[in-house]
Amino acid sequence: MSDSEEEIKQNTDPVDNAWSLKIPAFRQEDNPHGMVEESSFATLFPKYREKYLREVWPLVEQCVAEHQLKAELDLVEGSMVVKTTRKTWDPYIIIKSRDMIKLMARSVPFEQAKRVLQDDIGCDIIKIGNLVHKKEKFVKRRQRLIGPNGATLKSIELLTDCYVLVQGNTVSALGPYKGLQQVRDIVLETMNNVHPIYNIKALMIKRELMKDPKLANEDWSRFLPKFKNKNISKRKQPKAKKPKKEYTPFPPAQPESKIDKQLASGEYFLNQEQKQAKRNQERSAKQADAAKKQDERRNKDFVPPTEEAPSRKRQAEDSSKVDVKALKAKLVKANKKSKS
Repeated sequence: MSDSEEEIKQNTDPVDNAWSLKIPAFRQEDNPHGMVEESSFATLFPKYREKYLREVWPLVEQCVAEHQLKAELDLVEGSMVVKTTRKTWDPYIIIKSRDMIKLMARSVPFEQAKRVLQDDIGCDIIKIGNLVHKKEKFVKRRQRLIGPNGATLKSIELLTDCYVLVQGNTVSALGPYKGLQQVRDIVLETMNNVHPIYNIKALMIKRELMKDPKLANEDWSRFLPKFKNKNISKRKQPKAKKPKKEYTPFPPAQPESKIDKQLASGEYFLNQEQKQAKRNQERSAKQADAAKKQDERRNKDFVPPTEEAPSRKRQAEDSSKVDVKALKAKLVKANKKSKS
């Protein structure tokens, strides 16, 4: 077996860690004949980006010219176009340049956007506009992703080695492919009401665990934090809750029909006159009961209230007390009368 056949066999073996594989560099010698057809991609940009793009466009043309590409800026239509030329030898560079102008249209600066032309760097534009229906919730969760003074976004960038930009209804990410996957997970979970700090803590723990070679083949789930969802339903709970009945596999008993009730009471066997007499008797009993309650309600206002009888103790206290001043005045008055 030749050496080239051995190399092919090694490359087809299963790989434990795909992220550890290095992307082989594509050189001009690999495609000496160049491209057969010309390809082009166009992207529209908003009006507020026109001034910036006009300033940096010479740098964009210079950058794509290194890869034998052409770039055009149409200010009338508001579009950017990238094209291949006859000298273009890399077939995938046109896709990379398309991603670059897409990022620039979404407010990513040119210094960051040109990094996507490298082989080990990719980009991801995550649409978050349709994930939350209410606008207030959407704005709050998007702000939660940015954090106070952009602190949360900066920590995501440091942990994933990606450039992340939140703009309108999209989140643009630029960096290594593994980091892009992590950024997408964090963004989608944040829009689904999971705070980004939980994922940031998990990434920090994973980064520390990667440094320990002893834990390379072990399960890391025991080290990662487990957070429970503490969202309580805001629906108003009823004051009187009905207790749930115990589950029984048997169906409930069939309710008794009118005839069954008459049979049980014996009314079914009575003739028409007896039934009418029974109904009249029940009606008169009801009327008598209602009349009695009505009389009680009317006579309620005329019933005298119950008075408490004075206690013996209080009477004894009253008798024991003697007003000395009143007694003196009475005696003086009596003396005056007798003198006169």
